[in-house]
Amino acid sequence: MGSRWYSVVVDAFDPGRLGRWWAEVLDYHITHEDEEVVAVAPATPEHPALVFVKVDDPKLGKNRLHIDLNPDDRDAEVERLVNMGARHVDVGQGDAVDWIVLADPEGNEFCVLRAF
Repeated sequence: MGSRWYSVVVDAFDPGRLGRWWAEVLDYHITHEDEEVVAVAPATPEHPALVFVKVDDPKLGKNRLHIDLNPDDRDAEVERLVNMGARHVDVGQGDAVDWIVLADPEGNEFCVLRAF
């Protein structure tokens, strides 16, 4: 049997705050929380969990791995996410792309795609 994708681990200054933020974004549930680690996952196991682990190191540079979101209405979702604390960022994507790059409250970049 091959491997199954279980989770993505994200370094965080405040795992509780960031985990709750992403849980709200994705409509996930908190499955574990302590001072060092917060895990969020969907109600069904179709998608991987996100695990936020406490670190004291600052984030340096652009993420080498990021999440892509595919909402029904990209522009409405971007507005919702910005209202929740995301911010627009430029990682060199230019203007001729179908996605919008945002950063979560701790600066982790992610993309919001046009629905397909």
